This record gives sequence, structure tokens and C-alpha cells, in this order.
Amino acid sequence: MVNVIGLGYIGLPTALMMASYGVDVVGTDYNEKLIATLNTGKITFKEDGLDMLFQDAINAGVKFVTEYQVTDTYIVSVPTPYDKFSKKVAAYYVVSAVKDVLKVAPQNATLVIESTVSPGTIEKSIRPILMAENRTDINLVHAPERIIPGNMVYELLHNNRTIGADDKAIGEVVAKLYASFCQGEIIVTDIKTAEMTKVVENTYRAVNIAFANELAKICRHDNMDVYEIIKICNMHPRVNILQPGPGVGGHCISVDPWFLVGDYPSLAKVIDESMRTNDAMPAFVLHRVYDIMKERNMHDLSKVGLYGLTYKENVDDMRESPTLQLLESQEKHLGEPLKVYDPFITKDVIANQYHDLDQFLNDIDFVVIMVKHNEIKDNVSKLNGKVVLDCHNIIPGAYHI
Repeated sequence: MVNVIGLGYIGLPTALMMASYGVDVVGTDYNEKLIATLNTGKITFKEDGLDMLFQDAINAGVKFVTEYQVTDTYIVSVPTPYDKFSKKVAAYYVVSAVKDVLKVAPQNATLVIESTVSPGTIEKSIRPILMAENRTDINLVHAPERIIPGNMVYELLHNNRTIGADDKAIGEVVAKLYASFCQGEIIVTDIKTAEMTKVVENTYRAVNIAFANELAKICRHDNMDVYEIIKICNMHPRVNILQPGPGVGGHCISVDPWFLVGDYPSLAKVIDESMRTNDAMPAFVLHRVYDIMKERNMHDLSKVGLYGLTYKENVDDMRESPTLQLLESQEKHLGEPLKVYDPFITKDVIANQYHDLDQFLNDIDFVVIMVKHNEIKDNVSKLNGKVVLDCHNIIPGAYHI
């Protein structure tokens, strides 16, 4: 049996996928309300294909409990935020989960850390716990997740995986477990290499997004079309520039690169500057709103609305959302919160939030497209007569960042 610890955006799909492919799985989470919801047959977040996967896993016998299980394999998939002052990984959720696992884990159990951590975290933060508890019999493994909200089910099945282990034989056993469902290539390496590769993957994307965002600022300064420039440049066979946007959110690209900055502050200069560039984009969008209002002789902020609260399109994940960052920036200037609407956020989470697109648009004259949900692409005609700042280049004739 496999005990999956942490049933959030990564742990739940992992547990469901393994169960659906014949693995005996028990999912554990300290959140009693979450467990109760799952046990009533309801999933806890929206994701394409997750409903069907959930039903398959239920039919296969997956269980959801708040108690840690006595078994031979544990997969820890809990959040790993970063300290916003030091920029170092804050591994307290992982440490707490490991301590609880050790209370019930039998001899020679395998402990797989799926949570993304900085290189050396398992050696510095997890192994000492095993030593202190005299549990050197535990097999430590790192198998960093590689999926993204909006495409989780497909990527769980098809993305390549990395397994880091002290003992290659143990790594191969864990690789075989993941191969029960994973159709991608599974590489077995050492733990620190596995830690580093996951952080580097997200850092690579963050740096490239920062380059696109910096290009957008340069082009705005000199009245050039950044999208046209990127389009032409990408026609070169060795150039692939990403698209600029209103900021970077989620729990990967906006967080993981900071681990390297925190651990290697004198070395990670490009990464540090890239992250600061991305973090500055919501405030840049807010300033762009000010410039456009001044140009259009608009003075009423209550007539400005932000479309989109999630960190990316067609998901309900708001972690590190650029919209929330923009609203926080506005609040620091003592401004009244702008109106906000997102079709995927059905509960009230902030002030001035709407739950109907038509009502939202009826109450504003200026709309800022923060997220390119399919809904707004399918309702472009409803923006006629509105001033539109399009942060994703999806609305013809709109203002751009």
C-alpha cells in the first residue's frame, strides 16, 4: 500500500492516478473538511479530467483519511513556500509530515518526497530527523512532481519523471511504482541532482518570462509592438521567446527560483533580477491603467474592472495570482479595490468581487484582461464600447502592456 500525504493540487491527482492504475492507495490530509468532502464523492478543485479520474480511483478502492498509515511506502506532497526575507525554502510542512510518518513507519519503509525543494534540503532538513529518531533504516527518495494545473491528468501520464535515491536499487523500485501509470521516461539519479533539476526547470521558464516582460517594458517606453517583434524573432529557427504578461503566479515559477537565490545569493544574479522583473509586473500593469485613464480623460476608478483572479487560464488556482498582487499594490497606495470577476472563483474571496460576467461588464467602462480564460475569448463582442487593457494580446484593437 502507498500512503500519499497531502491531498492538494499535486497529492490528490497523484493518489487518484496511482489508484486508477491498480496501486493500493490511502490518501492522508490533516484537513478534516477536505477529507469529508472527498469521502462524500466530491473533488476539492476543478481540473480537466479529474472528475473521471476521481471516479475511477473510487471504483478501484482509494481511501481518504486523516490518519497516517502503517505501510511500506509513503509519498509526501505538501507545500514548500519560501521565506520572503531570506528567499530560502521554508520546509516546515515537509519536516512536519516526515516526523508524523516516522511515528508509524515500519522498518525499511520508503519515504518519497514529491514536494519541490532546493538542492540539499533533504540532506540538511530531512536526514537529520531520521538520525535523531534513530531511523536510518528508512529509504529516502526524492521524486519531484512535474505537472501544471489545467493539464494535470495528461501530464501525470505523459511527462518524464526523475527519481533521486541514496540507493539506486531503491530508486528503481520507486521508478517501477511510478511506471504503473507514467508513460514518460523515468530517470534514476541521486537525491541532490533530482532536487536541482526540478528547481532549474522552473527557473529556466521564469528567466525566459522575465526576458519577455523586460522586452514589453522596453517596447512600451519607445512605442513599439512587443508582440510583433516577438513574432518576427521567433521565426528564427533558434529563437523561442515567450509571451509577456501581467505577472507570474502559481506555486512553481513564482516560488521555486527564489530557492536558488536564497541558497546562492552571490551567484544567482540573473535569477534574482529575473524574479524581481516578474514580481514588478502587476505594479507595471497598475501604472499602465493610470496612463490609459489619463490619456482617455477618465477619473472614476470605480469604473475599472479586472477580469481574472486565478494565476493562469481555465483553472481555479489563485496561488500567487498577479491579480491579487496588483490589488495588494493598489491597497498600499490607499486606493479603493478595483472591481474583479473570475468565472472559476465562485466564492467571495475579496472585496468588489462579481460572479456574473454581464453584471461585471455593465458596471465598468475600463476592463483589464489579467487572465485569458476561454470565457472572455468567447465573449469578445461584449467588450464593444469598453476601454480594454489586454495583458495577453487576445483582444483585437485593445491597449497592451
